[in-house]
Formats: sequence, C-alpha cells, structure tokens
Amino acid sequence: MTNVVVVGSQWGDEGKGKIVDWLSERADVVVRFQGGHNAGHTLVIDGVKYKLSLLPSGTVRGGKLSVIGNGVVIDPAALLEEMDTIRGQGVEINPENLAIAENACLILPVHQKIDHVREEALGKAKIGTTGRGIGPAYEDKCGRRAIRFGDLADPDTLPAKVEKLLAHHNPLLRGLGHDEWSVEEVLAPLLEMAPKLTPYSQIVWQLLDDAKSKGQRILFEGAQGTLLDVDHGTVPFVTSSNTVAGQASAGSGMGPGSLDYILGITKAYTTRVGSGPFPTELFDEVGQGLGERGHEFGTVTARKRRCGWFDAVLVRQAVKVNGINGIALMKLDVLDGMEELKICTGYKLNGETIKHLPSNPAQQAEVEPVYEVMEGWSDSTEGARTWADLPATCVKYIKRIEELIDTPVAVCSTSPEREDTILVTDPFNG
Repeated sequence: MTNVVVVGSQWGDEGKGKIVDWLSERADVVVRFQGGHNAGHTLVIDGVKYKLSLLPSGTVRGGKLSVIGNGVVIDPAALLEEMDTIRGQGVEINPENLAIAENACLILPVHQKIDHVREEALGKAKIGTTGRGIGPAYEDKCGRRAIRFGDLADPDTLPAKVEKLLAHHNPLLRGLGHDEWSVEEVLAPLLEMAPKLTPYSQIVWQLLDDAKSKGQRILFEGAQGTLLDVDHGTVPFVTSSNTVAGQASAGSGMGPGSLDYILGITKAYTTRVGSGPFPTELFDEVGQGLGERGHEFGTVTARKRRCGWFDAVLVRQAVKVNGINGIALMKLDVLDGMEELKICTGYKLNGETIKHLPSNPAQQAEVEPVYEVMEGWSDSTEGARTWADLPATCVKYIKRIEELIDTPVAVCSTSPEREDTILVTDPFNG
C-alpha cells in the first residue's frame, strides 16, 4: 500500500484541508508530523464544518487511527479544549483512535509569554508570529530542556525539569522588564491536566511500524508550507519547525523509505500571512480581488492574507526540496473572469536573471519578478470535475504551470466542495 505525505508548496494556506479530508477518508492512519496549534485545517463532512489545529484530520472520521507525532509541539490546554469542541460536534475521541507520541514536546504558558515579549521588543522588525509559543517551545526542544508529553506520567521528576526550563527563561523576562515565573505556576496546571492526557501517550514509531506491517495506508499531514520551513524558507520570517516532506519521517519515527508519494498542495496564485518577502505580491485592485474571491483569511488567526501572482520559481524550488511527485492545484476557480494572468518565471537580481530565491534576506528583498503573461478565461470553472469541463485557456494555464515547475498536476480543485475535484493521479495508487 502507498503511504502519502501532504505538504504545502508555498507559504501555507494552500487549501490542504480539502485534500487532506479527501485522502483521510481512504487512509487507515493519519499522522500529524510537525508544527503546533498555530495552523489549522477546515474540514466539511456531511455539511458539518470542523476546525482542527492539533488533532489530525482522521479524528473526525470513524474507524481511523489519528497520531500526533514527536515532531509536533503540543499545548496541552489547547489540545484539551480542541478535543472538547470536537466531541461537542458528536465525534468520539479516545485512546483507541488517538495516539500521542510520548517524546513530543509541550508548549507552556511561559512560552507564550516569551513569544509576546520578544515580538514586542522587536518593534517594527517583528517576525509576525502567532504568539502561541511555538518558537520558544521548539527552542527548548533543541536546548534539551523541554517538558515532553511522556513526562506528564512522572510527576516526581517534573518539578526539577520545570526548574531547569525556568532557569533559562526567567533571566530574559527579567531583562525585558517582565515578571518571572515560579515553578508552581507552571507545574500546577500540568499536574491538573495530566490524568486527562496520559492515557493517549504511546510509542508512536512502534505503532506506525505495526501499521505498515499490516499493509495499512498511512497519510502524513503537515502544517504551514515549504517557504516557512526553518531551513529552506524565507528566514527569519518562517515558522520554527521543518515543514518539508522529510520531516514526515523525522517527526513520526517512520523511515523515509516508507514515504511513497509526496503531494504538494499548491494554490493557483500565491498568498502569504505576516511579514517577509513576497516577490509577486500585488498591491492593487487585482490583489484585492484575489483576496476577496478567495476568502483569504487564516483558519486559526483570521489574519488577512497578502495576495499575488503564481510564482513558478518558488513552487519549482519547493518541488525539488520536497521531492514532490505531483501537485494538487487549488482554488483555480478564483481566477475565473480575469482577462489576463501572470506567472513569475524568474527573478532579476543585480542585472541577472536567476531561477531560484536566494537564501540571503537582503537579496530576497531585492529580487524583481520576471513575468510571462497568459490569456485568462471568462467561463466559470467552479464545480468542474473533468478536463473537458475547463475552458481551453484554463487548461493551457495549467499545462504551462506543469512545465515551469517540472511536476505534473495530480489533482485540480475547482471549489471548496470535496466532489468538485479533477483527479488525474490517485496519490494512494500513484
């Protein structure tokens, strides 16, 4: 059986929710492998809308095992709240259908405080984080002082671990003029939540190996997008984890040889939330129109997204970094009615044309997009389910994207409805 990894090929918000929903229906196990509750999927099943941030999409489907891998950072309070919300919608969540890696690291309230005070101190140079403590939690993981999910089952050792963690954070808080945290402030809520969470703790790498041995289909779902990767994204305006396909292996404990098909979710234009470079960003009525028609607001943060033309340079770069086998081209219908479309095919930098986005932030800010102009289409593509339903100029646009990014379109989405999808290649049988 094929195991599929779903990654975003741009700056996130590409529309992963719909495709993950479609794939999760056919998977046996759904694994979340990175990020925290700073990103989310919106799923619509039988007319009911579910908004998930930490819980894998398989949670809302009966008969699936959902897994939160070790690459995720978990806010225990946010997780319990999300579980209660989803249960309130009639979904059963128990240790039989949800497993959480014992070696996943926790996000604590002190991390959120650190997140806020550092952004405040940066002023106009702020990164634009969600303030949910994701970055500080990953820093503690790398600094080998994090509290891990499995630690909740060992209250005797928790005080010393919390003390070590605060020995790092309190000097920063003090230096920035904020109150320090006591061990008890951090410890008390953890001990209160522990009995509700510890039953979900499992050895995830072993669980996934067993699933593989049984021939079960495993779907790995990521959060954010490739260009927000802490290594390969537009540093420093990135998230604090690896968002690329390779993290599906590292963030779950399943070897890379088990990742059979990499599906890159790709919007038919480009959007970005927060600060950072955006070569094809539009500041005119065209960009505003894309945002309005595409309902470009974040699922979790409700922040307005910046909009621009399709950037084939960045998507091709994402294809190579992830090893993407095919893309799901999303929100094609948002381009309906536009007389002309532009695709970025390269950048001008210091008088030369380049075919990649430099890693140097100063150079990223200086690149100028080189555009290829294409004819738009007036007919509606909304609801199209076959290539024959698409205008000829629309098909031409898709084919040109395939050429420029060096990857085929496996799936094409023509509305938020799951049935309005053109399937070219089935990732589970690709």
